[in-house]
Amino acid sequence: MQTQRDFIKVCERIQGRGYPAYKDCRGEYQCDGYVFSVDHVQGDPFAAPSDVSVRVPNSFEKESWEVRHRRIALEDTLLRIFYEALKNDPYKGRGSGKSGVIYVSRPQQEVMERSACHIDEKEITIRFHIGFPANGRRVLSDELIKIVCNYLPEMILNNLIAGNLSMKNLERVREAISLADNQHALREAMKKLDLVAFVADGAILPRKSGISQSPMRDAVPFISPESLSVEIPVPHGKPIKGMGIKKGITLIIGGGYHGKSTLLEALERGVYDHIAHDGREYVLCDESAVKSRAEDGRSIENDNIEAFIRDLPGDKSTRAFSSEDASGSTSQAAGVSEALEADAKVLLFDEDTSAANFMVRDALMQKVVHPDHEPITPLVYRISQLFERAGVSTILVAGSSGAFFEQADLVLQMDHYIPMDVTARAKEMALAFPYLCSPERKLAPERFFTSRVPLPLASLRSDRVKIKSQGLDAIVLDREPLDVRLVEQLVDPEQLPTLGAMVLYAHRHLIDGKRTLKEVADRLEERIDSEGLRVLGKRDFCRVRKQEFMGVMNRYRSQRMKQKS
Repeated sequence: MQTQRDFIKVCERIQGRGYPAYKDCRGEYQCDGYVFSVDHVQGDPFAAPSDVSVRVPNSFEKESWEVRHRRIALEDTLLRIFYEALKNDPYKGRGSGKSGVIYVSRPQQEVMERSACHIDEKEITIRFHIGFPANGRRVLSDELIKIVCNYLPEMILNNLIAGNLSMKNLERVREAISLADNQHALREAMKKLDLVAFVADGAILPRKSGISQSPMRDAVPFISPESLSVEIPVPHGKPIKGMGIKKGITLIIGGGYHGKSTLLEALERGVYDHIAHDGREYVLCDESAVKSRAEDGRSIENDNIEAFIRDLPGDKSTRAFSSEDASGSTSQAAGVSEALEADAKVLLFDEDTSAANFMVRDALMQKVVHPDHEPITPLVYRISQLFERAGVSTILVAGSSGAFFEQADLVLQMDHYIPMDVTARAKEMALAFPYLCSPERKLAPERFFTSRVPLPLASLRSDRVKIKSQGLDAIVLDREPLDVRLVEQLVDPEQLPTLGAMVLYAHRHLIDGKRTLKEVADRLEERIDSEGLRVLGKRDFCRVRKQEFMGVMNRYRSQRMKQKS
């Protein structure tokens, strides 16, 4: 392997030459205590900075990383420490364009597996980016030598070697691993207790603002109703007490601005673990849970939505329904079908973002419009069948309709951000308002979804396909924008290029016109589990669930599907 001295020689040789000469720097270099690697060199000083990585010996005790949840917690914490070190002591150099810019992936409030930091038995790898310095469009490699040989060694050795960490950062590592242990223990206990969600007493659910996921100051801490309070032992500290929501049908009701949607939003993000001091560290939801909502205008491809919609005008089939411009109700029906196809065991609904005619149909409307003239069977008719026949629980926010009271297993009323168990009172009062339902609509559907097979797309097998992403709004795949703004459980901008790369990988290695979409998703998850996110490519990637991968495949307008025969 080349040494740091070899790197300096290359830099001295190319000083002042045209910018492409920087490509001579590619390769690995043994430095004092670590290996520095130039993985990809930017095309010019104004392009995205070059990709580099460092590998240091893994000096952390085996018990801190040998279990998956601990490894991810340690990777996440070291990445945060390295990010903060770069931010707090930025390199100050000279040059044009993006010269001297140094950055690494910035983790959000969630703890997630990322390609930017990876730990194995021997090494810790950090991948980051450097804007190789330039004078105009000429190599300014004496400045790069300062970055690599003077600035980076201290950053690397002081923030990635266990024995060199400050006391503050050592404590952060211990706290993160202990928290991960507790979160893992809670999730395991939830399965044994038949809980689909858990909210710890003292949790802070409201966020700082609509554009910040930091906790709100002076927010009301969560207090569980006594009837729903459970206490769960954890490996570190005292048992954690909080509200347990059992499998079944749960309604969250209450006046406006009292915290209904805030609780649901915390639960929908509870499929991920959160960092210490976030306020939602112990707000956990079944990891397969999917938020359902109306998505006017989305495309649908051969979905079986007959459980909710049938007998359309013109005898259009809803057993294999397709549309380039779905309505609110058809899009939500398709979303439920697709969520079940993706193994979701919990569905989350908010009345505010759902199609009204998909949710309920009041008594007067049933009398005015005869059932024979209404193709929609609303959720209120199917919600019990979803649980009894498909084992799918529901957590639903309702503020204007009491139609679900009769079927609910639990009714929570939010009052000034404090939940109250009002199940008995709500069900008693519901007896005076029986919900009308035509006999034929009470019959359970034959199935809630039909497995589908994605068809290969030759265009995505080309090596020239480019992936672009726009925050949390869209993925651009082979120049086609894929709108994901309403896939609400995407929480990190790096998840979007990851999804784009997963779609490409699936088409190049897994989609054969025979495997179902779920089989493709399961195999892809297995490969990422065994080989890591780098199997997808060399970008900054962040782990996503198969539910989001399948959701993106379902919204990709060029993707054709056939139903499994």
